[in-house]
Amino acid sequence: MADIIDNKLREWVQGKDVEDPKIAIYNRIRDIPYAVIPDLISHEQYLDMLKLNRGSCTPKHFLLCNMYQRIGLDVLYAVYPFMWGSGDFETVYPPELRELAKSMPVSYHLACKVDIDGKLIVVDATLDPPLGQLGLPVNKDWDGIRDTLLAVNPLGEEQLYHPSEACLMEPRIADEQSLVFYRALNSWLHELRG
Repeated sequence: MADIIDNKLREWVQGKDVEDPKIAIYNRIRDIPYAVIPDLISHEQYLDMLKLNRGSCTPKHFLLCNMYQRIGLDVLYAVYPFMWGSGDFETVYPPELRELAKSMPVSYHLACKVDIDGKLIVVDATLDPPLGQLGLPVNKDWDGIRDTLLAVNPLGEEQLYHPSEACLMEPRIADEQSLVFYRALNSWLHELRG
């Protein structure tokens, strides 16, 4: 696992004319097409996202945290409860997906809080730039200093976890209803990207 991350880190940052490595890493992870793949929502299997070139908030932020730690940044995981049937996503869903989203239970969004100059900054690399055409909160030009936009509208307070507590954030097993929703969501997003 460490070899894969080290290789990607070298490919994305080292030997390049990169002004700020944290922004370069952020941009590369953000640009991975967003898709919910339940098998990747694990602190043990998240790196498969790199092979598939698709992933959701959880594998993206597990990778972001790991890489940021390797360049000397302190990182916490931030978890936010949300509903698939409300907020920015719901307003752009086609009718069938909107109907499926109504029956989805409370879900949990993962982002990172990064210590930048002594201040914890929200860093959310979830949504890839093509999804900006929908009006979703894509962070296209992060300055590396200020909070990014969250990809969801939280229902409650964030919960913070140290990276050593990643195993405590394991999601519940996706039921058939959730799998149907995720397949429809992924298919729709794939079509939008062309």
